[in-house]
Amino acid sequence: MAMTPKLIALDLDETTLNQQSCLSPGNRTALEAAVSAGIEIIIASGRSLDTLPEEMTHFPGIRYAICGNGAMVYDLVAHAVLAQHFLPPETAEQVLRLSKGAFLTYEGFVDGCAYAQTDYIRDPAVYLCGTTTAAYVQATRRPVADIRKFLLAHHTRLDSLDLIVGNLQVKAEMLERLRALPGVYITSSVPHLIEISNEVCGKHRGLAFLAAHLGIPQSAVCAFGNADNDADMLRWAGLGVAVANGSPVCLAAADVVTGHYLEDGVAQAFDTLLHIHPIHKGESHGTYH
Repeated sequence: MAMTPKLIALDLDETTLNQQSCLSPGNRTALEAAVSAGIEIIIASGRSLDTLPEEMTHFPGIRYAICGNGAMVYDLVAHAVLAQHFLPPETAEQVLRLSKGAFLTYEGFVDGCAYAQTDYIRDPAVYLCGTTTAAYVQATRRPVADIRKFLLAHHTRLDSLDLIVGNLQVKAEMLERLRALPGVYITSSVPHLIEISNEVCGKHRGLAFLAAHLGIPQSAVCAFGNADNDADMLRWAGLGVAVANGSPVCLAAADVVTGHYLEDGVAQAFDTLLHIHPIHKGESHGTYH
């Protein structure tokens, strides 16, 4: 049975946004068409609330954002937190204990804001960050002199916690240690990160919460992503779409693969898969199966 998509969840970085963390003209037009068609467009990001680009949070018709891999669900219009799940305090302490002395640093997220060690913000390249990622880190992270001390001081209010690893061997070793911890959701949006949150998190759970909140059935939900932290969301959605540059885990989770993010893969799928086109008088929209 064909069903018109009623809700579309969009990952941001390397899915909907370009290398400058901006909407391309093609993707902007596609989003405008979807909003005009009455489709609910939501942000589904690993980013914290405070680091979401204004271009998306102020986009006409976009009201809801899933932040921090589901640690927070936020109403951008009412400026209200709809759901928030803190990392268990004892888990934060265990993570810091298990990772002490390893070649890595940390990011902590408190009340939707991102914090990191001052020297890491000054030179993110030490931890496998490319030029684009370094610029993003420097623009969005709030510096603290001692990140471990900061995390311990705020361990009861952490939305989530990231480990920024010095190399992939360190990542593999840390994942082996962390998987033994109870009550956590562990994922990764880029190779140099291990992202840790409460076990009830994950973009898919934030998306399920919002769909229920809006009275939209799972079968009428479409989700787009590119990374490991999008895979569960793509599996959960009625239609999961990965961009061509997606990670192997994300591509395997998708029902459909669209174009590369630098080739407006989101707009391509809106047009050819979901039949969402710029609105003209008398034009109707198609459906997907």
